[in-house]
Amino acid sequence: MSKEFNTPDKVIYVCTGSKCKKKGGKEIGKTLRDIIKLMGLKGKVEVVKTECTDRCDFAPVMSFQPDNVWLHHTTEEMAKKTFQDHIIHSDKMP
Repeated sequence: MSKEFNTPDKVIYVCTGSKCKKKGGKEIGKTLRDIIKLMGLKGKVEVVKTECTDRCDFAPVMSFQPDNVWLHHTTEEMAKKTFQDHIIHSDKMP
């Protein structure tokens, strides 16, 4: 018997291509995963690491879906604020 395949309500894509990773993308993704775990949102909100998004001049880059909100030159503070705005305070709260 195989495991059930669950689809999250919200997905945060974090670029971890070489330039984004070098500028903090990987650490920001880890921070968001930690927040998701602490808030009990695991399975409802997921962070997905992506390879290069071809937006290297704007590194680090991330996207909050399904709201289609893109961040560039992202700091940890920006990511946390956007998480609050588009995950926690969203009208489509998981």
